[in-house]
Amino acid sequence: MNTATAQFPYPWQRCKIIHLVRHGQAMHNVEGDKDRNALLSPHLFDAQLSPLGLQQVCKLRKEVHARGLFRRIELVVTSPLYRTMQTAIGVFGNESSADGGNTDNFSAKPGDLDCPQIMAVELCRDRLGVRPCDMRRRVSECEALFPSIDFSMMDGEDDSMWNPDIREPEEEIAARMVLFMNWLWTRPEQEIVIVSHGIILQQILKVLGNDCHQAVSSALCQRFDNCELRSVLIVDKSPRAVDSTLCSSRDVAKQQHVLREEVSN
Repeated sequence: MNTATAQFPYPWQRCKIIHLVRHGQAMHNVEGDKDRNALLSPHLFDAQLSPLGLQQVCKLRKEVHARGLFRRIELVVTSPLYRTMQTAIGVFGNESSADGGNTDNFSAKPGDLDCPQIMAVELCRDRLGVRPCDMRRRVSECEALFPSIDFSMMDGEDDSMWNPDIREPEEEIAARMVLFMNWLWTRPEQEIVIVSHGIILQQILKVLGNDCHQAVSSALCQRFDNCELRSVLIVDKSPRAVDSTLCSSRDVAKQQHVLREEVSN
C-alpha cells in the first residue's frame, strides 16, 4: 500500500468539524481601503459593520439555513469585537435577531433554544495594538448590547490586551492561535463555528495545516473575503488520553502570557 495516499481511521471523539467565518465588511475596512492611515482614527474604535457588511451577514444566514448547517452547529465561538459579534448573532442567532440586516435587532434572547450557544473568547480576537478599530468595549457594555452571548470566559471588564504603542507581531499571533486551538480541543462539541478576523483565521489554518501537503496548506490559507465561510475537518493526533484533564480558557490565557514573554525574548 502506498502510505503517501493511504487513509487512516481515527475515533470520532478525536475529530471536529470547524467552520471558519470572517466578519462582514466593517467601517474600518471601508475607510482603510481609502486611506490606511484612517485605521489609526479613534472614530473607528471597535468598528461596526457597514451597510454592505449587514447585507453580507443576511446573505450568509440564508445560505447557512439552506444548507442545513444551522441545525448541526453545537457552538459558536466569536471574537469579542463588535463586528464579529454582530456577524455571529446575525448569522447564527434566532430569527428575530436577523430581520433585514438591522443592527439594532442583532441580539437574541438569553437562553434561546432555537440557536446554538454563542461564546466570546479573547484568544481569537483581531491583531492587538495601535489601531483603535481592534480595541474592544468593556464587557458590561458588550453584555448589554449582545445579551445572548456568553461572556463568562472573558478575562476582565476592560481591555488589558490592547497596547496603544505596540502592534502584535505575527509570531505572537501564531503562538496565540496554538493556545486557542488547544483550548478548542477541550470543548465537548464536535461541530463548531469560529467567527473571527482574516489574519486570525489564516493563522488558525496555518496551525492546522502543519502536517498537510504544501499545496493543500497553501490553498487553505488564502486570504478570507468578508463573511466568507470555510469548513475543515480536524483530527487530534496527539497521544494524550481522551479523558485527560481539560484546561479552561483562563488557564490557556495564563499560558499565553508565558508564551508572549518567550517570543519577545
